[in-house]
Order: sequence, then structure tokens, then C-alpha cells
Amino acid sequence: SSGINAEWPLRPGVMKSGKFLIGYRSTIKSIRQGKAKLIIIANNTPALRKSEIEYYCMLAKVGVHHYSGSNIDLGTACGKYFRVGALCITDPGDSDIIRTMPSE
Repeated sequence: SSGINAEWPLRPGVMKSGKFLIGYRSTIKSIRQGKAKLIIIANNTPALRKSEIEYYCMLAKVGVHHYSGSNIDLGTACGKYFRVGALCITDPGDSDIIRTMPSE
């Protein structure tokens, strides 16, 4: 599953042309509204929070990817200067990230 992780900054495709939401609360909201296409969770997101997101995703049939890096790494991969525990992609834009996701 290293295909998407280490050498994969999100910036080129999704961050420029697509739409995404950063943060736990916005992620949960977008899953509830049915707008979420893919959820990415950092590896140090608290267990309860992680399982809640996974549960919502299971109900909404949305893909979940467990990012191998910490929330600091995920924030850097987004091109942000803050920590990101959960990230929701609502529109992949020019990126083929949703098609290239390894099926879990």
C-alpha cells in the first residue's frame, strides 16, 4: 500500500483542480450529506475518531484510506502548514486518485 503514501503529495491533482475538505467535523458533515468520494485518515488520528469516520464511511459506502504518515505529514502532503487528521475529497478534479486507490 506504499503506492499512495510516501511519494504521494496530494498537491498536483486534487489540491489544484479538485475540491476537498480538511478536518474531522467537515469530513463527517460531507459524508452525511453524501458529497464525500474518498476519505484519508492520518495514522495517529485518535482511535475513537478513526472508528467513527470508518463507521460513517461504511454506511455511506465511501472509500477510506489510512495514510501511513502522521497528521503532520498529511498536512504537509496537502501543502498546508498545519496538522491534518482527516481529509475528505469531494471532487477529484483532474486527478485519478479515486480510480488508482488500492482496494482494501
